[in-house]
Amino acid sequence: MENIELKTLYNEKLKPYLHGLEKDRLYIKKRLIGGLVLAQVLLFGVASITNQIVMWISIVLLLITLLWLAGTGIAKYASYRHQFKEEIVSKIINLINPDYKYDAYRQIRINDFNAAGLFKKAEMGRGDDYVSGRIGKTVFHYSEINAGKVTDNNSNAKIQSVFKGLFFFADFNKTLKGETYVLPDKMEKLLGKMGQKYQSNHKKGELVKLENPEFEKEYVVYASSQIEARYVLTPTMMEAMTNIRKQYPFAFHFSFVGNRVNCAISFKEALFEPKIMKSGVSYKDVEYIHHLFGLIELLINEMNLNTRIWTKE
Repeated sequence: MENIELKTLYNEKLKPYLHGLEKDRLYIKKRLIGGLVLAQVLLFGVASITNQIVMWISIVLLLITLLWLAGTGIAKYASYRHQFKEEIVSKIINLINPDYKYDAYRQIRINDFNAAGLFKKAEMGRGDDYVSGRIGKTVFHYSEINAGKVTDNNSNAKIQSVFKGLFFFADFNKTLKGETYVLPDKMEKLLGKMGQKYQSNHKKGELVKLENPEFEKEYVVYASSQIEARYVLTPTMMEAMTNIRKQYPFAFHFSFVGNRVNCAISFKEALFEPKIMKSGVSYKDVEYIHHLFGLIELLINEMNLNTRIWTKE
């Protein structure tokens, strides 16, 4: 179903502004293409010049031009990106809820990411598009993050990616003693019943089998306590998590640790960024951004996080 409010916002405010940004986008695109062409000439064309003096003069001139293209392109892109974040992304979030706080250049803290226990411990992270707020009684935090760790192999230090995508955490209704992890069930989908044998071999605790066939098709559960896992994953909660998976065909990773529920969704591409190689005047792109930020309310409402049947007292 089409979102009438989003369509109106797009036609009245976002579309005209995106048209205005097209001049900047084309400027950046031309410099990017020009830089790539010059780089090819530098690599292959100059090598065919036999005169040493002419060759070095050509190299210097090409490098100066390449640096000029890169410098002007990067400066223009920084301005273009800033305008896109502040005038397009922020207005989409404001439409969802004007009380949400948005910071285009902030991210989830690496300590909060690690506290979820979903992935290997990260040592560093960079990200953006941080959103925080309150829905009913539930306080949440959400951002894009690329978390990594340094690996030292024969004195050759490299940064290994631990996670790249969206990360969300919010208040849970009760402080838990143990940990419960709900992960995408890749093994059973690939291998069927045979995959169940591999599910048990996991570092996140005991395998928990639950009585919801639809839920079991989508997720595999590990926990430090079978009893607490069932206390957390009520029939309502399992149904909600299954519905979330149906509405958003992404790989969701959940954890319930302490007094928080955490959710990580992996993406290969950078999100909420302006287009360069194709026109940015696209309702489909705006709709996709709205769709991803709409996850916040869906997670909280579907998972009934505002229902304080369980208390922290």
